[in-house]
Amino acid sequence: MMVDNELVQVGKSLSDAIRILEDGPRDPEAGPERRRFSRTSIPGPLQGDGQDVSEILQLVHNLIHEEEEEEEEDRSSQHRMHHVGEQGHMALLGHSLAAYISVLERERLCKLTTRILSDTTMWLCRLFRYENGSAYFHEDDREGLVKVCRLVINSRYEDYATEGYSVLSSRQPVIYQSAACRTGLGQHLCNQLGLPLSSLCTVPCNTIFGSQHQMDVAMLDKLIKEDLETGKLPLLLIANAGTPGAGHTDKMGRLKELCEQYTMWLHVEGVNLATLALGQVSSAVLAATKSDSMTLTPGLWLGLPAVSAVTLYRHEDPALSLAAGLTSSQPVEKLRALPLWLSLQYLGQNGIVHKIRQAASLSQELLQKLKSLNCIKTSVEDELTSPVVLFKFSPQTSAASSPGSVESFCAGEREVLNAFNKWLCDQLAELVPNSGVDVLELEDEGTCLRFSPLLTAAVLRTQPEDVASLAESLSELLPVMLSTMNCRQDFKEETHRLAPYLRYVEDVNWPGLGAVRFEPQSEGIDESRRQRELKAINSELLTKLQELDPDITFSTGPEFGAEEDCVFVGMIGEDVDVAELVETIAALGRDIEENGRLLENMTEVVRKGIQEAELELQKANEEKLMEEGMLRQLPLVGSVLNWFSPVESTIKGRTFNLTAGSLDSTELTYSTKAQPGRPTLQDSPTSLSKRFPGQRLFRRSGAGTDSISETSSIGQAEETSSPQAHSTVSAPEEDPQTTYEIIPEETLESAVPENQLEEKDADSIERNLDGQEVEQSGQ
Repeated sequence: MMVDNELVQVGKSLSDAIRILEDGPRDPEAGPERRRFSRTSIPGPLQGDGQDVSEILQLVHNLIHEEEEEEEEDRSSQHRMHHVGEQGHMALLGHSLAAYISVLERERLCKLTTRILSDTTMWLCRLFRYENGSAYFHEDDREGLVKVCRLVINSRYEDYATEGYSVLSSRQPVIYQSAACRTGLGQHLCNQLGLPLSSLCTVPCNTIFGSQHQMDVAMLDKLIKEDLETGKLPLLLIANAGTPGAGHTDKMGRLKELCEQYTMWLHVEGVNLATLALGQVSSAVLAATKSDSMTLTPGLWLGLPAVSAVTLYRHEDPALSLAAGLTSSQPVEKLRALPLWLSLQYLGQNGIVHKIRQAASLSQELLQKLKSLNCIKTSVEDELTSPVVLFKFSPQTSAASSPGSVESFCAGEREVLNAFNKWLCDQLAELVPNSGVDVLELEDEGTCLRFSPLLTAAVLRTQPEDVASLAESLSELLPVMLSTMNCRQDFKEETHRLAPYLRYVEDVNWPGLGAVRFEPQSEGIDESRRQRELKAINSELLTKLQELDPDITFSTGPEFGAEEDCVFVGMIGEDVDVAELVETIAALGRDIEENGRLLENMTEVVRKGIQEAELELQKANEEKLMEEGMLRQLPLVGSVLNWFSPVESTIKGRTFNLTAGSLDSTELTYSTKAQPGRPTLQDSPTSLSKRFPGQRLFRRSGAGTDSISETSSIGQAEETSSPQAHSTVSAPEEDPQTTYEIIPEETLESAVPENQLEEKDADSIERNLDGQEVEQSGQ
């Protein structure tokens, strides 16, 4: 059979383009700065000469992969490009062929598009058990419902085609939707149809009997009767075969009866409609085949990129369908079905059913594994057929939890659980990215984790091994979460016990042990200076804690959190001693505060000492001038006089005692050749508290380790704490009588300026504390 060479070339070009976009090489010589300021990131003018196809594809490739270097550095980023499978290539080929076919002559184009549309409609109706239906293909999955509403308005208001919206004023139309419908769906309908929001009626879900995610049929009946009494016209009902959140299905049988009773149009949408292609289908989903219309999203279910959604409907008047926009006389618009037409043929009926069945079986596998885990609450509509699994961490829930039960947590505890479940979802998404687990906020259940493989498995290529890894990772994270949850109150109590040094910061949205702030005990300073000191101490405290134990997360908290200058403690294991952890935080904070205060006082003492030394030197020079006379101060004359008649000066040097902050005489130093009061290394106190090798910080000691000190966490971390108090600064080799020696000078030119020591940083001050002496000698 002869094949058009141009069609072959289209397919070949598409394959080459996909290969370049997915695996094309980047410029190895382009550094980060060059790539940053290349045409990839900076728009430029259109070039005068045309470019080659390979160059354009290379530019597109660079635009797609321009952030890969940053993502490789940040492994936590979940943004990545999914590779397109073979069936995806067929869908992409359909878009290319649609552009190629659109240039055919009109007669051939009409014949071809009619065949494509009729084939795709027949296949979909048979696959999803929708007899005698027509199909409308659309890009926006809400557009089909908008067209259906136009169809119903045209059929219920006979003069609508000629009178327009004025006929609606006689009887206002009403559209009913469930409270569990997609957010913003009803508002979108009213905006597109030009209806007021009063034409939208939201029906609440069950509160006592049945699923709390299903529409309350009795309440719907009551609302319809009230609207009829006020002269309104019930127009259309939107039902769910798989709510966007929990994946529950409304009672289709009873809803269909109500619609027939009040002459309403029933439209159904939801992910559970995919199970209509399987051999065994729940009765509630099977009843959806009797609806007047339903919207399908085969692109999501089968992993087909850029494939349009489909709305199947039943209506006998083609003129009204044309007026509503469900059919078109333009052949090009019918080409929307071409990508799906090609993909369905490529997969075949068996391949389509296999993909949907495999996705549904993944949900059942995960549900069975979750039942064996404690502290996990599951919520499914039907344990045998539900393709959506909801689960959450709940320490007060046993493994055999009943779906739909309302938890008896107070508001604060519920917010804490919500934060923990968000953290759990982030961890699972990072550990098992192919699982497709995401966060779901429900009004009654709070924050839950959702596993819906019908929406994600085809794109992410989720396999049973990923489900097993998901359950394994979950079992490893649960003990940490449970331990952290149980220790939150202990952490709060221990923090209150160490007040006023520590202040517990209440943040129910933090997924961890809690938050604490060290409060400096400074008196007599203004508020702005106190805030600066508080910020500096807590910042240094956070740095030291992060260096102590990398297994525990210490951070500044959420990026946009209300609390600042705090230390947020993350998840902890079962072996962490909370009391010792809090004591360590307090001791480190006091140590940082004392060191800062010591440095501040040291600067002041040194500054005053230098000023006093300058005065002493000036006084000594004046006394020397009075003793020796003016002639001896002249350079040449003084040397001759001193040679003929030497003069012994009675002026003695001075030493600056850094600890006492006083000036002392150097007479004893020169006579004994040693500085007084300097203790020997053997006399210095040694109070370093050490742990046994292998024992980690904050961990409870096991049997036979009673000799290990558990009271000095600073000594465990830095081996510098005192046995009396954690905040005592102990330095065994420190010289408490560190001195600055001052020799009388003839002039003040070599004296140390007042601001010289003020500009010394903390490291130079500490070196002075370790016994170094600064000698200032006069010329």
